[in-house]
Amino acid sequence: MNPSANTSHSAPGFVHRLAEKLVFGNRLVVLVLFLLITLAMTYFAAQLKVDAGFKKQIPLQHEYMQTFLDYERDFGGANRVLIAVMDKSGNMFNQPFFQTMENITKDAKTIDSVDDARLRSIFTPNVRFVEVVEDGFAGGNVIPANFTPNEPGFEATQAQFDIIRANIEKANIVGRLVAKDFSGAMVWVDLVPEDAEHGVKLDYNNISHQLDAIRAKYENEHTTVAIIGFAKMVGDITDGARSVIWFFLITIAFTWLLLFLYSSSVKLASLTVFCALIAVLWMLGMLRLLGFGIDPMNMLTPFLIFAIAVSHGEQMINRYRGEIFFGGLEEGSVEELRARHGVDARTAATRAFRALLVPGSVALIAGCIGFATILIIPIRIIFELAITATVGVAITILTDLILLPVLLSFCRLRNLERKREYRLRQLTKFDKIWTFMARFSRPVPAAIIILVGIAMWFFASQYGHKVMIGDAQKGVAELRPEARYNRDAVLISDKFALGVDILSVIAEAAPSACTSSYPVMETIDRFAWHMRNVEGVAQVMTLPMAAKIVAAGWNEGNIRWRALPRDGDTLRQVTQGFETDSGLLNADCSAMPIMMFLTDHRATTIDRVVGAVKKFREDNHIWSGGNVNLRLQLAEAAKAGGAPSDQLNLRLATGNVGVLAAINDKVRDVDSMMLYLLYAAVFVMCLLSFRNPLAALCIVLPLVLVTELGHALMVQLDIGKKTNTLTVIALGVGIGVDYAIYIFARMRESMKAGRTLTESYFGALKTTGIAIFYTALTLAVGVGTWVFSDLKFQADMGVMLTFMFVVNMIAAMVFLPALCRWLLRPFEKG
Repeated sequence: MNPSANTSHSAPGFVHRLAEKLVFGNRLVVLVLFLLITLAMTYFAAQLKVDAGFKKQIPLQHEYMQTFLDYERDFGGANRVLIAVMDKSGNMFNQPFFQTMENITKDAKTIDSVDDARLRSIFTPNVRFVEVVEDGFAGGNVIPANFTPNEPGFEATQAQFDIIRANIEKANIVGRLVAKDFSGAMVWVDLVPEDAEHGVKLDYNNISHQLDAIRAKYENEHTTVAIIGFAKMVGDITDGARSVIWFFLITIAFTWLLLFLYSSSVKLASLTVFCALIAVLWMLGMLRLLGFGIDPMNMLTPFLIFAIAVSHGEQMINRYRGEIFFGGLEEGSVEELRARHGVDARTAATRAFRALLVPGSVALIAGCIGFATILIIPIRIIFELAITATVGVAITILTDLILLPVLLSFCRLRNLERKREYRLRQLTKFDKIWTFMARFSRPVPAAIIILVGIAMWFFASQYGHKVMIGDAQKGVAELRPEARYNRDAVLISDKFALGVDILSVIAEAAPSACTSSYPVMETIDRFAWHMRNVEGVAQVMTLPMAAKIVAAGWNEGNIRWRALPRDGDTLRQVTQGFETDSGLLNADCSAMPIMMFLTDHRATTIDRVVGAVKKFREDNHIWSGGNVNLRLQLAEAAKAGGAPSDQLNLRLATGNVGVLAAINDKVRDVDSMMLYLLYAAVFVMCLLSFRNPLAALCIVLPLVLVTELGHALMVQLDIGKKTNTLTVIALGVGIGVDYAIYIFARMRESMKAGRTLTESYFGALKTTGIAIFYTALTLAVGVGTWVFSDLKFQADMGVMLTFMFVVNMIAAMVFLPALCRWLLRPFEKG
């Protein structure tokens, strides 16, 4: 008897017998259970809503975010929206512009979740000017009370515009609330802090739509309205993500077509896609049961689950076809295969179930562990993404390894002989290719391949180390450069000396330090000067800067008096007039933010600026207490009568750049650890499955090489390593291990039957190689369509995943046999 005829359905062990009895002995019960669960999951999935949150993006335990939370109510969060109103003529001093500006300021107050006290524009009372006059100081609102551009019958005069321009310059808001060339002005809109514990949750999509309504209402042939901020970004990403549905449908169509071309069966292609869709549906239902929503940054997870499910489903129908056509493994000549007889559908499905239960479960569990490893990043959105993907892959074990074979057991293929001949042609027309590739498992070619792999790994790792942690490009990396949001960001950064990219360092000192401690104020002022000279910092705002202007005002405006008074009484005189709504100090002046407006939020810019802050602290021996709030300690010490007033702490960091810096730190901290855990998990699962550490090493090493090649590609494409790219790395390892496990499982069957390594590898390629090739092609074509997406991060992920799917397939077919030769059977003679 040909040994190849019985290896696929050798006597099963106890676990296999139990599983077969439970599954195939109760097929109708299994189908009814799946039907009932699917109906329930459909009900829950229909209740899913888009759920975006600012604090979900934040590593709340990070030192910077502790500062952020401590001062969120004092100085606002990092959740700011900027609305720039630009006159297309290049000159804002005309009545229609001021009418529009006043109306937009009023409409901005009606946006949901706006913090009215922090809203700023030239029309709000908290934007004032101060000037020196003969009798002392005079001041008022930038827009005079008698300037009412929207009042019927009012006609603005050039003299009034000259007054307003002078007031703007006196208020020192050029470059902040007014464009540097006076071509437009800006409205700052701060949103109230999120507080889930007290029911304060922001609807970012609704806020974005309200902002779009303002733009549509006031943008015309004379006026441009540019809007940036987290809320607008989330809204634009959500709108772009709606096209994901169409890409999902296109992916399904391509997948079905390629599966049909592979199997020549409508039923087999349809069942594979059907089971993959059931896995996605169950995953969406589980999201609702877990209390999650669909985050725009997590929109691609259903694609990934569908891809994994199709990958394993294709292996199941491949094994099923071998049984139903030839009654076992598809090795031997054409004449030998034609002489064999297939088995009935139930027997074929049972044998396929038996053959793939262990390798399929190992591969999928390794995928689960792969996604679970990113849980070490303490960010809520990563937690949701990891749980979502892990649950989805776990569900695939049920749909691909239980539901699909049960459905196949009821499948009656038409034109069986025609399909059998089609499979024979598939098995034989690639024999020359498989014969050539089988040489990779011979000693000399295998040694050459291993050396080439080591060289590739070395150069890829050297180049891949250049990958940035964080954003590698200007603008919002999730959107294309030509997207309206990114064009608005460029316009605002060109016309104003600031943007939405703000890093605030909180200067903590004893209460009333700004009115009584010259050393504290002088250090803050020196720190601000130091940061203004750092590349990437466009502007710095501090209380000492404003106090120096007031000091000059007390001395007839003479610029030589624009300095901090050393005398305590004079210092009190120049600082006591500042209110908390200025954003420059808190209620007792124990905390003063140093606001730095950055040119962009690229990782290099953030690292440079944060590094300059830390260097200044070290050079000046300034204490940085991390999560310890110094001002509270000093307040307690002051009550006891002993706190020196010149103690200072510079705490990083608030503002949206502070958030990004904290995220980048966390990703950097766990990046290598995550990969090590991922490789270790795959190694352990392979070890448990194949009971051979060297075999597990043969499977893992090609994954290491492909991961480094992926990092090199990220550098080449200017893709930074962020929370939403970590999924691709985990998925790349998960898919890669699928290919290697299925190839090695086939090889192991043949080697147990007495064949040499080269013969076993040839047999694995002949029976599984075409299925693996089609799997990689199916997945690559499916995600390759993403390059046309409106979302840049989806297009980038499409390129990355296509690379991972194809290169992992090549690595499994080329490096796995070479490693097996020298690690498993180095002295075997063929």
